[in-house]
Amino acid sequence: MELLLIRHARPEREENSDGRAADPPLAASGREQAQALARWLAAEALDAIYASPLRRALETAEPLLERRALELRVQEGLAEYDRGESRYIPLEEQKRQDPAACRDFASRGPYAGRDLQPFRSAVARAVEEIARAHPGGRVALVCHGGVINAWAAEVLGLEGTIFFEPAYTSVSRFLVARDGARGVKSLNETAHLRES
Repeated sequence: MELLLIRHARPEREENSDGRAADPPLAASGREQAQALARWLAAEALDAIYASPLRRALETAEPLLERRALELRVQEGLAEYDRGESRYIPLEEQKRQDPAACRDFASRGPYAGRDLQPFRSAVARAVEEIARAHPGGRVALVCHGGVINAWAAEVLGLEGTIFFEPAYTSVSRFLVARDGARGVKSLNETAHLRES
């Protein structure tokens, strides 16, 4: 079976001083990216569409659903590692506002100080459960950059969990055989973004 792991489109910035978890909607550019993604994938048969419970993933999935007679399936195990934090600042904004801090952040690794093994294990369980539920099918999973990295690292047998930056609405394709064998078909497809 084939899994299409899709990173959400670009979200708004959200910072909550009262400690509430940030769960930003898509920015206007993100809504355009989600539409471009849906047009690009319109000719591909999908047996199911799953999404993270976070708003940016749910809103990215909406245009995919408009073109198909499928119901969205929300999967908790597809949520990003930082779910529950009180702020979400898109990386592009962080780079513009404080390039020195971003360089320092990158030199220490994108998730320095965090134990990502529990996150990686939870992602692997969730994705494997989805794969088992759709033998021989093609399924889209609208999720997050960390989730895509965690699954890709698991499939490739990498020690680290984070090793690349998936673009907004990029598609990374993985194959899962009935015997459990897994492989990478592609990473970070972005041809649909050229039209915008």
